Amino acid sequence: MSYRDAIAIAARSVTRRMGRAVLTVLAVALAAALLSSLLIAGTAARSRVLDEVSKGGPLTGIRVDAASPDIGSLDSDNPTLGAPRSLDTVATKRIAALPGVRDVVAVVANPIEVVPPASFATIKPTPTTGGVTPTPTTTRNDRITPRNGATAPFRDTLVGVDLARIGDVPVNTEAGRLPDATSTTEVAVTDGFLQRFGLTKADAKHVIGSEVEIGAPRLFEAPTGIVTRGRWTRMTIVGVVAQEVGDGEFLAPIGVAKAARKWAASGVSPEAFGVDASPYSALFVVADSLSLVARVRAEITKVGFSTSAPETLIDSVQRYVHVVEIVLGGIGLIGLVIAALGITNAMLAAVRERRREIGVLKAIGARDRDVRRIFLLEAATLGFVGGLIGTTAGWLTARGLAGVVNKYLERQGLAGVVLGVPTMVLVGGVVGSTLLALVAGTLPAQRAARLPARQAMGDR
Repeated sequence: MSYRDAIAIAARSVTRRMGRAVLTVLAVALAAALLSSLLIAGTAARSRVLDEVSKGGPLTGIRVDAASPDIGSLDSDNPTLGAPRSLDTVATKRIAALPGVRDVVAVVANPIEVVPPASFATIKPTPTTGGVTPTPTTTRNDRITPRNGATAPFRDTLVGVDLARIGDVPVNTEAGRLPDATSTTEVAVTDGFLQRFGLTKADAKHVIGSEVEIGAPRLFEAPTGIVTRGRWTRMTIVGVVAQEVGDGEFLAPIGVAKAARKWAASGVSPEAFGVDASPYSALFVVADSLSLVARVRAEITKVGFSTSAPETLIDSVQRYVHVVEIVLGGIGLIGLVIAALGITNAMLAAVRERRREIGVLKAIGARDRDVRRIFLLEAATLGFVGGLIGTTAGWLTARGLAGVVNKYLERQGLAGVVLGVPTMVLVGGVVGSTLLALVAGTLPAQRAARLPARQAMGDR
């Protein structure tokens, strides 16, 4: 029996039992739709969470600090050039020229004295779950007298970055907004500032719009000895942020931080405040992709600086996303296995109903493998049609869900999910359904092939 004859017989058998064939195809289609939609959703999630980040951004960032004393003073690639020990413009340009570096953002941190407004003392904190309000940790420092006459300043750190390139640094706005990149009177505070006064994020509205006095300390020589003076500026709190750029509760445009650092560095013994001759406190280097972070870190270390990067966080995110993909795929596979059992049951029923037909085929010369081929072709047809319909339905379902998700993300001010055409998932859904149907039809086909012609012809 030729393949053409076998295909004709299989097609006639499928159309002759249309009700059972439709139900079997629907079972395969539903399973394929479930699996394909889940895989497409998982692929889109990976693209949104990892692939977008891998193009450059905070998670591909590397913090560069001044070289530690035990790092060699010579560049291993060019021994004639001393490794830059100061984070200055020259060092910035040199790091920016390294392969795999997309951007370099300077960070300026400077110690400050802060005088909060008196109105903070009247804010009634939002009750916490445990009913306990943290105690403010402000300390008195009478060495600096602020202009407003307050007597309870506390010491902290002012962190400055180029806010026009905020997309390349790990800073997230939790309430309000970021300071204008060119402003000299706007500042954002972190959660630590709120906690200092026993406040929570829910109390941010009471803080935003308030004015604080910020003073950059500087040591002077006086007839009576060394005295401390402050360069005071009145700043307006415009937002609450979460930032990992530097250790400080205040985030400001880099121009404000540079002015404060210049003031502190021009005094006597600026190292008393942790200020050295380097114009930058740190650099935030953005790699071209996640895969290049380790290589870029190694190159920066060769230049002579110490580095740190959130590689552990990146690995954790990748592992969790992979776990989600495994779970989603497992749910879809369970659906396919159930559909395969349905195909097996339908084919076994077909063998019992078609015993006389099998006997006639064998009586006119059909071999066991010919009968087996007919039943396998029937199973493959059901799997192919069900897989094609189900995969298409899964793709359409994923597109509909992506539209709903994108509307939500747009309302949150976030970028939407880009749902490309997952060719491998679509092709794999159809091919996988067909192969699974073949596996499910193997047992019924084998039973039909082994059925003796005399026994088949004698059954009524």
